[in-house]
Amino acid sequence: MTNTLNEEVFKANMALVANGLVLFTWGNASGIDREKGLVVIKPSGVPYDGMTAADMVTVDMEGRVVGGRLKPSSDTPTHLALYKAFPGVGGIVHAHSTHAVAWAQAGRDIPCLGTTHADHFSRDIPCARNMTGEEINGEYERETGNVIVERFREGGLDPGHVPGALARNHGPFAWGKDPAEAVYHAVVLERVAEMAFITLALNPAARANEALVKKHFHRKHGPGAYYGQSTH
Repeated sequence: MTNTLNEEVFKANMALVANGLVLFTWGNASGIDREKGLVVIKPSGVPYDGMTAADMVTVDMEGRVVGGRLKPSSDTPTHLALYKAFPGVGGIVHAHSTHAVAWAQAGRDIPCLGTTHADHFSRDIPCARNMTGEEINGEYERETGNVIVERFREGGLDPGHVPGALARNHGPFAWGKDPAEAVYHAVVLERVAEMAFITLALNPAARANEALVKKHFHRKHGPGAYYGQSTH
C-alpha cells in the first residue's frame, strides 16, 4: 500500500474533527485502492490528538490486517460492505454528528427541502430499516452496511447521486470518489440535516419542488452540468 493513501485517509480523519463532525473517537474515514483490493482506515478507539498517518491500518477486502501495527476501526466491516456493493466509491466516512444522528434515531429519511440539499443529493437521504435481532447479534458491523445497501437496491437509488445514508438508531455514512470527497459529503449531510430539522419546525408541510431539485442537482452533476469553471 502506498503512503499516499495512508496520508489521504489520515487527512480525511483529521478533517472530520476540523469540521465539527467528531467528538472523542466517534467516527472514522477510509479509502480504497481498487487495483490492489486494499482499504486504509483509522485505527479503533485511537484519539485524534497525536494520531499520525503511520497509525492508519490497511486491510484486505475480507478485513484481514495487512499493514499497520494497530487494530482497524470496529466499523471496518461496514466500510467493506459498502465498498463491495458500490464500485464507484473511493472513500467512506462515518460520524456521529448531532443532527444526522437525530434523524437516524427518529428512523426518518432526511427530506429534500431546498436547493442546498439538491445541489449534492438528488433525492431524500435514506434511513435504513431496523436491524433484526439475528443481524445485531451476528456479524453486526457487516450487517450495518448490508442494510444500507439493501435500502439502495430496493429503492433503485444511485450511490453516485445519493452519496450518503443513515444507519437507523446509529448515524450517518457518507462516501465519494476519494476520502476527501467523502468528508465533504458528510459535512453537507450534517448541514442539510440541521436545515431540514429547522425547516420542518417552521413548516411541517415543507417540500421542494421536484423540478427545482432536478435542476439544481443536474446543473452540478452529469454531462449537462454547467456550474463552476470549465476545465477545457
